[in-house]
Amino acid sequence: MNTVLHHEDKYGFALHHLSPVIGTVVHGIDIGADLEEEDVTFLSDLLVQRKVLFFRKQNITMDQHITFARRFGELEVHPFAPNNSDRPEVIHLKNGPDNKPTIDLWHSDVTWREEPSLGSILRGREIPEVGGDTLFANMEAAYDNLSNEMKARLDGLYAVHDNRFFLDAMRKRGVSEADIEAKVKAFPPTRHPVIRTHPVSGRKSIYVNCAFTNTIEGMDPIEAELLLAQLYQTAAIPNIQCRFRWEPDSFAFWDNRGAQHYAAADYWPAVRSMERVTIKGDRPV
Repeated sequence: MNTVLHHEDKYGFALHHLSPVIGTVVHGIDIGADLEEEDVTFLSDLLVQRKVLFFRKQNITMDQHITFARRFGELEVHPFAPNNSDRPEVIHLKNGPDNKPTIDLWHSDVTWREEPSLGSILRGREIPEVGGDTLFANMEAAYDNLSNEMKARLDGLYAVHDNRFFLDAMRKRGVSEADIEAKVKAFPPTRHPVIRTHPVSGRKSIYVNCAFTNTIEGMDPIEAELLLAQLYQTAAIPNIQCRFRWEPDSFAFWDNRGAQHYAAADYWPAVRSMERVTIKGDRPV
């Protein structure tokens, strides 16, 4: 395992890379503390480079979780998720015998927003004894793996993203069509480039996902479906992935602009309880 030391004399940070291209565990840091600006900058830069950062044994409060996330940008409130009643920035994600997990698919978060999130910071609360890992894929590396012919084909294409995933869940819960239509009007389908350019690094990545991407603008629906299916599969290559085994009070902070993630549902019907805070992003270009 590759280990890099940073600020050894001052803080003793140690970085343990989980794979060559994505995923780093940061040791020797208390994310609930009042971090200095230089360390926030270091973590921001490391996030862009490594796509997902992990922190273990962080016994912090919910307010400290929120404060840590705010060091990286303004926070968003998810319009569909089960938010905390007192702190709406916090999403409660709990699955168990009566609530089967449904997010076991490769995706980027909230791509149905005009300005999808910069990233999310997820905390493990109650973790199953076995299973429940989260996998992450570097979609910049996925783009690099494409042939030159495919890169040329995708250049300039736009895909349509929507929130049918959540709307269908609302229907299953018995929510009225009037309330569902109100959500559609508030959060209509949006368009993003199929190949996104990272606003910090300038690197290109594949920016379509099977949870929220609907079709490709101006393309025959069948042709679009076939092309999207091919692009979805690029996240499933182990060479561009890492896998994180959760523990209580572990945190994962991922860059939603250049990575996708997959929450394994292999633990069900055991209980898996998480809390997520999400940082607003910008419009993909």
